[in-house]
Amino acid sequence: MTLMDDKAEKDKPGFLMNLKESDENLRREADHIVEERKRLGLEGLVGGLQAVIINTEPQMQELTTQELLRYTGLEFHSAFEDASFRTHVLKVPGAPKFRSADFLIRSRLEGYNPFKDINIAPKSRHLPNARLETFVFETKDIETYLSIQKSAGYRFLTNDILDFDNYYFIQTETSEFTGNSLGFIQWKGDRGEYASRESKHIDWCPKKLSLPHLKNIKWIDHAATRVKAQERDAAIMEFMRLTNYKFDFAIYVKSYNSITSVARLSHSDFAMVFTSGISPYISDDVSGPTEKFIHNYGKRVHHIAFQTEQIEDTFQALLDDGMKFLLPLVGSPGEGLKQTFTEPSPNTLLVTEYIHRYGDFDGFFTKSNVTLLTAATGKQ
Repeated sequence: MTLMDDKAEKDKPGFLMNLKESDENLRREADHIVEERKRLGLEGLVGGLQAVIINTEPQMQELTTQELLRYTGLEFHSAFEDASFRTHVLKVPGAPKFRSADFLIRSRLEGYNPFKDINIAPKSRHLPNARLETFVFETKDIETYLSIQKSAGYRFLTNDILDFDNYYFIQTETSEFTGNSLGFIQWKGDRGEYASRESKHIDWCPKKLSLPHLKNIKWIDHAATRVKAQERDAAIMEFMRLTNYKFDFAIYVKSYNSITSVARLSHSDFAMVFTSGISPYISDDVSGPTEKFIHNYGKRVHHIAFQTEQIEDTFQALLDDGMKFLLPLVGSPGEGLKQTFTEPSPNTLLVTEYIHRYGDFDGFFTKSNVTLLTAATGKQ
């Protein structure tokens, strides 16, 4: 089938009806999941995003931290190591509580890497340990949470809850649909302190350049995971069952065989985005940039997005500082938002998105922006 034949097939009324039915089925199932969470006692048990864990190759850990310090508003907080990991902690200065997710930049010192197999794809095999691995959410009762989810058949990397002095922690096994893990943390003491008594402080404090535009780059707005077309619904439903998020909406870009689906806890919290093909992968030429990315890089987080003020001036300052982009700023104040994608990081393979929503814009994305951003990923 040629690209034109494939497009013609997607333009048929029956194809559009199937898309409508697909979303209606997903929405019905999403409603069932919310009711199931209430019945099981899970509703309200999991809160907002506390941290993201990005693992790197050991020799690239410091480079990754320095890269984030240079091109985002994140600031260095601490560095420590224990028996398994060396960890750098980055924080968003002055962010409100519900927007203050931390970044934990890690490298493994020993032990099995449960993400390694899924990292081996044609364009990612040279960095077998590099990916955004885990999204960490707060829970107010980790013992009850774990008991309920184990009874429901979900599996975790450890049998028991881990006690790190200042907090309790558990995380799921790697998802077969997303390649991600979800972590759950219950704080006992000071929020945001991740070292334990066994941790050894690392005497390293990287310098953050005093660049005025970095103050415009705020907290993490959303992250987008690339998932296969045939696994899109399963990925969203799994995420909903493990958190208190709800399916919000989906944008279809038929010309690029792509669906962008958004799950939200509330309109003010971090959002989780799932991007998939409309139909499964056939070839790079036919299947479009989303399925092409998955074929070349595997199922993984494609980008992290930062809320950005004065985005036009910030974009130009980033260009002047050497940042390379996949496309210029897209959108306008009249449309309600502007966005752009950087080229992927050589250290993590992650794309960074800078996004600004204007005034009282109450949407999350616009179809025109999603179309242009989807097209740009074809350059990777």
